[in-house]
Amino acid sequence: MDSPAQQLIALPVGTRVVVRYRIDGGLTDALGDLVQVDQDTCTVRTRRQGDVVVRLALVTAAKPVPPPPARRPRRF
Repeated sequence: MDSPAQQLIALPVGTRVVVRYRIDGGLTDALGDLVQVDQDTCTVRTRRQGDVVVRLALVTAAKPVPPPPARRPRRF
């Protein structure tokens, strides 16, 4: 079975992904579009943080996810 990093490398740029990776004190996630991936890092364009560069050595889980749901119209 492929590691999470290998799965990311195999995905085409533009795929919406969630990537869980290690940080000091625990884990965090990056959810967004995969904009770059190479042998050492991947970049995920998130809505809140902008481009997040993640070292593949720190990735613990990753998978493609469906597009976000359509926003509901505001109710007045």
